[in-house]
Amino acid sequence: MFRTLGQTMESPNYTNLDPSIFFLLGIPGLEQFHLWLSLPVFCLGTATIVGNITILVVVVTEPALHKPVYFFLCMLSTIDLAASLSTAPKLLAILWCGAGHISASACLAQMFFIHAFCMMESTVLLAMAFDRYVAICHPLRYVTILTETIIVRIGVVAMVRGSLLMLPCPFLIGRLSFCQSHVIPHTYCEHMAVVKLACGDTRLNHVYGLTIALLVIGVDLFCIGLSYALIAQAVLRLSSQEARSKALGTCGSHVCVILISYTPALFSFFTHRFGHHVPHHIHILLANVYLLFPPALNPVVYGVKTKEIRERVIRAFQRAQGSRVKAS
Repeated sequence: MFRTLGQTMESPNYTNLDPSIFFLLGIPGLEQFHLWLSLPVFCLGTATIVGNITILVVVVTEPALHKPVYFFLCMLSTIDLAASLSTAPKLLAILWCGAGHISASACLAQMFFIHAFCMMESTVLLAMAFDRYVAICHPLRYVTILTETIIVRIGVVAMVRGSLLMLPCPFLIGRLSFCQSHVIPHTYCEHMAVVKLACGDTRLNHVYGLTIALLVIGVDLFCIGLSYALIAQAVLRLSSQEARSKALGTCGSHVCVILISYTPALFSFFTHRFGHHVPHHIHILLANVYLLFPPALNPVVYGVKTKEIRERVIRAFQRAQGSRVKAS
């Protein structure tokens, strides 16, 4: 793979690189702000690690939280952690010291994992919508439908789906010839950013990338929307206003997470393909918002809006504080 990479670079600053090495440029046009931009990236990365590990520890150690909705939340937190670790370290290295060199194999691996994790997250969000549909529309069958076996199978399907859909991309890119440049004007090895550097016919790459994006985002959003349409229909049939509020309240966290996850994803997708007059640095900033914000904000949303998690996190902090007081 990449044996046909060219020998020259667009910029004279990167002329003597090995043909099997790419260079991630960061955010072109905002190089003078890289150090400042690293501050929110570092904060979001830290929040992602702390928040998601907290969610995992709380759910695992509290038997009362061993329910389908929280198991799905653990899957989401695990994926968010993995996606963040695939991007944040290299991104910070670029912003802090311009360390954009990345081997072809590492670039392919990063591309595979970033996009595969995003597809896995979309599948888990769809599963969480199904969980809310069953809980509200078929409450008496909730335990029998969402058994531990079914939850494990959904987790496996999420992993296999994301991996299989992304698997052809590295091979499709590996057949291309890079005869002009291997400077990637991006902060990570984004699929289309790499494809645009190729000299040969890239129509298959474009078609496959667009098909997968539409298949995952389109199908998952349609199914999530259908679930919530059925939920709204069931809630409107309830005679008590209190029952309606309680039913809708159980969906609040999930709706917030969907908005946080899909809104930047859709903005990034449409501006990348149709926003030809949008400045390039805006494309890259939107792509980074899509990767960095949801993993950091998801634990906050569930921690604030979910009473059971909020109470147990507060209790854990109080316990830790009490232990410190006794020790002193």
